[in-house]
Amino acid sequence: MNRPEINLKYQHRFTDYIYWNLVAVVPVVTASIAIYKNFPTWLPIYIALSIVLVTSIMKFYCSHCPYYINGTRVIKCMFFWGVPKLFQGKPGALHASEKAITITVSVIIVLLPLYWLIKLPEFLIIYVLSMIVLATTIKRYECCRCIYVDCLSNSVEKQGSEIAANREG
Repeated sequence: MNRPEINLKYQHRFTDYIYWNLVAVVPVVTASIAIYKNFPTWLPIYIALSIVLVTSIMKFYCSHCPYYINGTRVIKCMFFWGVPKLFQGKPGALHASEKAITITVSVIIVLLPLYWLIKLPEFLIIYVLSMIVLATTIKRYECCRCIYVDCLSNSVEKQGSEIAANREG
């Protein structure tokens, strides 16, 4: 059986950024509405904490990514576009501690709004379904073409990984 040509994505376009942020905004808005309906004063705290958590992912995870490391002064990836690089790029694999921090922070981000979402089951359903759509869509359309070979989610086949590693080096 002939294998299809691997179509690695060496750079994101602005339309990728728009698409992925539109997909990601559904669970974020759903959680924000649920928090606001239950305890309006907690919404700014949730937003501020989310910013801190995402920034920590950027520091420990994204700073290793080839899309982050590229020669520009701003990030141009599927989730951040035009954001100044806050941290120095660190080419190479993630350390065990960076993997642990990334996984822990990601779980916290996903689970953080559950307390408020449980109080509004219809919002909880929308949140869970939209998170599933986000995760499966990223895995299906990005992880199989990504040049970030050290990513925890990368699913580029070995041949594609070697091509990407050679292009990076």
